Amino acid sequence: MAQESSIPELIAKKRDGKELSKRDIDTFIKAVITKRAEDVQIGAMLMAMYLKDLTVLESNYLTQAMRASGEILSWPDEWNGLLVDKHSTGGVGDKISLVLAPALAACGLKVPMISGRGLAHTGGTLDKLEAIPGFRVSMETKEMLNILRDVGCCIVGQTANLCPADKILYKSRDITATVDNLGLIAASIVSKKAAENINALVLDVKTGKGAFCEDMKKATDLAELMVKAGNDMGIKTSALITDMNSPIGYMVGNALEVAEAVDCLRGGGPSDVTELVENLGAKLLVSMGREATDDAGRARIRQTLQDGTALDKFRLMTIRQGVDEAVSKSLCDDHSKVLPKAKMQTEIKSMKTGTVCSIDPMVCAEFAQSMGAGRYKSDDVLKLEVGLQLLVKVNTQIKEGEAWVIVHHNDELLEERISFLNSAIHVGTSTFNTRILKVIE
Repeated sequence: MAQESSIPELIAKKRDGKELSKRDIDTFIKAVITKRAEDVQIGAMLMAMYLKDLTVLESNYLTQAMRASGEILSWPDEWNGLLVDKHSTGGVGDKISLVLAPALAACGLKVPMISGRGLAHTGGTLDKLEAIPGFRVSMETKEMLNILRDVGCCIVGQTANLCPADKILYKSRDITATVDNLGLIAASIVSKKAAENINALVLDVKTGKGAFCEDMKKATDLAELMVKAGNDMGIKTSALITDMNSPIGYMVGNALEVAEAVDCLRGGGPSDVTELVENLGAKLLVSMGREATDDAGRARIRQTLQDGTALDKFRLMTIRQGVDEAVSKSLCDDHSKVLPKAKMQTEIKSMKTGTVCSIDPMVCAEFAQSMGAGRYKSDDVLKLEVGLQLLVKVNTQIKEGEAWVIVHHNDELLEERISFLNSAIHVGTSTFNTRILKVIE
């Protein structure tokens, strides 16, 4: 058998535009996790991958190697065909996981959802859940298994042993300007989901002003890469490309988004949130043979939101993840009694009369972040209670002098910040219809 290539040889091979073999990538990842590869070598390889790009095959090999670099979760044999998860590429006001996981559990599926924290303008699911007093996101695999057995869903942070190679590569990508590469992104996302040892995965790939993939082509390319990587690893994988040109729902900010998620679980909530929940959930139900068509899948998810079964799963999940039973009951009955509140609320009024044609999600996210709802650095402490409460959506009518948003804040609002927030809303004519733009299977 030929001798393994050295790390400098592998870097040179990629630098010169040659395709790395499975053995090459396995050798590199093994060197990363055993610390045989020095930081400068990791950075050099990532830059070579970034500049020469990864072929579909290389991205798949990288996905497989990163998955195998650490613990792969194991579940009882009788759960085979029930284990599912969803991943979103990140947006503004994205509280979908909080509603979808319990809805899927109410349909009899098992959802071991491993989520992340927010950085910059994207809100993290774990941060949102920590706005619930007592909610615990850190959990060992055995405890996850027990919750899945009894409840059917849990939402937790990444364990130390899951995809350690991805942690190292991600940290290096962040400081070497190599984050924005589709092959590296696809491998990072799918390897973590594959390490959950699930049977089906649905991807919510966002495109538009408030998304990483601003244009449709980039979103489609990323979705296709991830769908292929997932399917090649034996996971039934599909993707929805969804619109991120305005915030999802009415709430932006951690506690506010939990409140809106609970409203959805109670059978209400904004139609664009429930549209995403129903469509993403339907894909998983069909993938697992629980429903024959997407229409039937959407109806099944809708039923769990309307009959209270999804809300009950959410309540049980919060209790098993550290929330006091009485607090959890209050949260589900009247969330205003439980969730933290900002010191002040200020209405911001529209300067024009007409139809709301757009609400810039990046302006909303950056404004909320500046109040403490989001992080600038990974160790920033969040103000979970602050955020924005939109009073209008795209396509709705508004008059000059009517409030279009309520700011939930702890500190005084400066006029220049109010002007910045007002730049988010554009009044004119609108054609927005649906958040679902394309399906990739």
